[in-house]
Amino acid sequence: MSLSDLSPTLATTLISDTAAQAVLRRHNVHVLGTGRPLLFCNGFNCVQQVWHLLTPALADDYQLILFDQMGVGQSDLSAYDPQQYATLDGYAQDVVAICQALQLQDVVLVGHSAGATVAMLAAIQAPEYISHTVLLNNSPHFLNKPGYYGGFEQATLHQVLTEMHANYIQWASTFATMLVGQHAAPALSQELVAYATQVDPALAAKTVELAFLGDFRAQLPFLRQPTLLLQCHDDPAVPEEVSDYMLAHLPAAKLVMLTTTGHSPHLTAPDEVATAIKDFLAKSAANE
Repeated sequence: MSLSDLSPTLATTLISDTAAQAVLRRHNVHVLGTGRPLLFCNGFNCVQQVWHLLTPALADDYQLILFDQMGVGQSDLSAYDPQQYATLDGYAQDVVAICQALQLQDVVLVGHSAGATVAMLAAIQAPEYISHTVLLNNSPHFLNKPGYYGGFEQATLHQVLTEMHANYIQWASTFATMLVGQHAAPALSQELVAYATQVDPALAAKTVELAFLGDFRAQLPFLRQPTLLLQCHDDPAVPEEVSDYMLAHLPAAKLVMLTTTGHSPHLTAPDEVATAIKDFLAKSAANE
């Protein structure tokens, strides 16, 4: 079973509470399969379909929950609140609200890139719902600082953001292609470019800035749930040193180096990612 098998009927059919239904409609929530819930947090400016190559390997064993973050895909843009979404904590509140609306427990959050930061913040906010996190190619801070290598100097990042504001569509096309990696199939690059360029440019630029300029290193010690870090070789956005730093500062983390390259292993190596997730959860259950 895959994302293509999703019924056009949203997960709102599962519950009757009006407020909960509003949350699920607002974020275009879909539920696939049964079992332990895995809730997927997309990288910013990506829609839930970005997981379509990973879900078939997980759908038989888990309940998969997918949604569109505010401002992308089929989310309800009329509900966009500039004050709430001025920080990534606002996006994390949406993840918690989805857990509440679906009355979930023992949730595994699977997040990619900035979506992994959102997953981390949500897990810190609501440990009563969220028991584990899986963070793909995540960075708590992109800038180099004394004693910390994030991968970007201030001047370089400023140039990146300046180019983004000058022509978001062109920038997103170039940047998305780079993130997939030079060894990826052209179709995967085209897919990620399509996601990145379908978002309102002004809103997309704002969310990119939240990701690139935020510093979430101080939050790492508060993520106490067992956490799997997945890192690729030659990631142009998140160098390996970042995952080493996270491993050293998270209370209960395991790091797996994937054989693939680039920034999007759920597209370039979905079977390897699925195996890592299954192994992590199985070993965690055995230790409980």
